[in-house]
Amino acid sequence: MAEQKSACAKDFVDGAIHVDVKDYYGKVLQKTSDLKTNVCMTPARPAPAFVREALKKVHPEVNARYYGCGLVVPECLEGCRILDLGSGSGRDCYMLSQLVGEKGHVTGIDMTEDQLEVAKAYVDHHMKEFGFKKVNVNFVQGFIEALTEAGLEKNSFDIIISNCVVNLSPDKKRVLAEAYSVLQDGGELYFSDVYSSGRLTEEIKNHKVLWGECIGGALWWKDLLQLAEEVGFSPPRLVTAKFISVGNKELQDVLGDFKFISATYRLFKVPKGNAKPCLVKYKGNIAGVEESFPFDCRYTFKPNEVVEVDGELATILTQSRFKGAFSFPPPGDSCPVKPKAGIEDPFELDRLLHKENPGSATGGCCGTQPTSCCK
Repeated sequence: MAEQKSACAKDFVDGAIHVDVKDYYGKVLQKTSDLKTNVCMTPARPAPAFVREALKKVHPEVNARYYGCGLVVPECLEGCRILDLGSGSGRDCYMLSQLVGEKGHVTGIDMTEDQLEVAKAYVDHHMKEFGFKKVNVNFVQGFIEALTEAGLEKNSFDIIISNCVVNLSPDKKRVLAEAYSVLQDGGELYFSDVYSSGRLTEEIKNHKVLWGECIGGALWWKDLLQLAEEVGFSPPRLVTAKFISVGNKELQDVLGDFKFISATYRLFKVPKGNAKPCLVKYKGNIAGVEESFPFDCRYTFKPNEVVEVDGELATILTQSRFKGAFSFPPPGDSCPVKPKAGIEDPFELDRLLHKENPGSATGGCCGTQPTSCCK
């Protein structure tokens, strides 16, 4: 790795890995076809129609310089303040700016000057394209390990998204801690990333191409659970998972027996305590998921169906932006639907999904989710 270091903001110093990543995404990669592996590939599962329509309005150059892995679009977005960690050329920011509307706002933060230049060049173009009189998107240069030093206020965002970027940081715990800091109470970190089947060797972690391709910095999935707890988040709730094929024999030889998977998790900033299981009833008032709301791999809510939820989810649904989408019947009110068995291991979830859908394709990161807002 390069030994060069440069100061950014007041205290944070970007080290060798940051320099290499900026070089990889600013100079080595000029278009999607420059990628060396299949990791950053759009998933086979199609996006919802309204997301596809939103993406059609994103400028072609912004799309061409986008290296994320799929889409990360949570539900209930109208009027929300969203932060995109590692926003790159701004594709997701411009797509989300349409979904939050003029009363919402999207901020993208990225450390790579070349990517930010592309993103910033098309702000006026997109506001005109969307018919917005008020600009509702901005881009900030900075590091995802130093959000407050980049000028982002604490307790100021409803949602943080990240699309295959956290793995590029050498200090994942600091990334999670900074995200927790700038989220409002009840806020959510909804992100997709690459995870490994075990803790990677130093040889793999020091491989520039593997790191740039979102593999060399992949966390062992169990370490995410531990880091999230240490920072203060609710236990990560697994949403989707998909096995990754590297598609490069030379790099696969370096990786040996390690396996990799893309997974989407939901982490919430909600009070911790002795919350008890309770009954909930979905009102069907979240646009885009009126008939079926797949919250995570364990719970899918249907309108007026009484479901028994675990204590952690009960806290989330009463303390987050979703509280207006559920009612809470008293015990004994009806015979509730029991949830599926909980799954923590994304590799196990992928195997289960393949049993249910044996024809599904194997590909890159990351899961695509429906979106929109509570009415």
